[in-house]
Amino acid sequence: MSRSLAPVMPSVLPMSRYVTPLIAMASAVLITGCASGPASLIDTRLPYNEAIKVTTEQQLLLNIVRLRYTDTPSSLTVANVTAQFEIVKQLQLTPFFSASGAEPNRSYTSILPQAGISYADRPTISLVPIDDADFTRKLFTPLTVDGVLYLAKTTWPISTVFRLYLENINWVPNAELASGPTPRLAPPYSSFLRGVEALGRLQTEGQIVFGTQEQFDPVNDSIPAGKVDAMAVIEAAKNGFEFKFNKTDASATLGKRTRHPMLFIDPKALDSPITKEFVSAFMLKPGKTRYELTAEDVEPFSSADDAAFEVLDIEPRSLLQAMYFVSHGVEIPPEHSQSGFTRTTFDRNGNVFDWGPVTAGLFQARWSKGNSPPANAHVSVRYRDYWFYIAGDDHESKATFSLLMELSRLDLQTRTGDRPVLTLPIGR
Repeated sequence: MSRSLAPVMPSVLPMSRYVTPLIAMASAVLITGCASGPASLIDTRLPYNEAIKVTTEQQLLLNIVRLRYTDTPSSLTVANVTAQFEIVKQLQLTPFFSASGAEPNRSYTSILPQAGISYADRPTISLVPIDDADFTRKLFTPLTVDGVLYLAKTTWPISTVFRLYLENINWVPNAELASGPTPRLAPPYSSFLRGVEALGRLQTEGQIVFGTQEQFDPVNDSIPAGKVDAMAVIEAAKNGFEFKFNKTDASATLGKRTRHPMLFIDPKALDSPITKEFVSAFMLKPGKTRYELTAEDVEPFSSADDAAFEVLDIEPRSLLQAMYFVSHGVEIPPEHSQSGFTRTTFDRNGNVFDWGPVTAGLFQARWSKGNSPPANAHVSVRYRDYWFYIAGDDHESKATFSLLMELSRLDLQTRTGDRPVLTLPIGR
């Protein structure tokens, strides 16, 4: 980006009369731009910030749309932006004869002043492909229980976090097959959705809290208390362990005190219809004020018919699985559906399955056709001759997209290695 200022005062001036003003003008031209450094920062920082924000959002939306079309996602991260600013100042005083036919030895009586300023901005932007083994492994690695607990304690609704990042709770499925390429048969999801929505209402009423509780975790079977001497107690303490003594049977157990993630329920809400809905949906033991959060501790195909679950056992998703899941909230143009660009899902009766209820209130990306994106688009991207966008008034989709964006930023970081770096001197 460059721009030039027009020459200053190109007319002929008598020398004796304008020497002092010209000196002042020269000084003004030469000192112009002394504040160019701070001024350049004011003029460029926010535009660069906005450009990076907009293109990062467009890239994420594009990858979500690609997944819906069973296309391969790809990402570039902005590794570095170097902005080079240049100001060139010029002042020239050209002697000029006042009349033709002047005597050769006569002094110049007039001058032609010329002054100008040119300004250039030559940014250099480095883009790094995100495709190394470490990133791919992280993309496929599910969240930990602590990670889910962290998200549950943020300002995002718990129903959004659980619908987005959990495959199931106590093996009650959350459209598990939607965590990958679009399946042929519709996955079950209604019981999970019913339970999570009840949990969300309890959160809104302030009747649940996610936190931790200290517990003693044994590491071996009990031994006679008489075999535990003072040296054994000291050595255990040095390694972060302790002995728990049972006076009833005179035994001792070696273990460690750790904090476990828990869901706490207000005792006053135990008999409410909302709590009963939540407990029923996930086959929990009723009447409890706390349930421990565990990860895949409950065996598959376990049944709560005889003994209800006393834990909230979860199976977290990875970032890629979460992106696949929300991709089913991308509406497909009829032309693409008829052309087979996307897979059609059917229910058990052979009817075309509507993905709308699965992602309703969570994420929706609409489509439009034309040369420009819709005016009400929060973020939009062009793919296969159509615009796909998130509406500006769709606050649920915007919140989910923001959550995905923040987590993808944690993962999509520039890493050193042997990956190629694409450097674009776009100001040339």
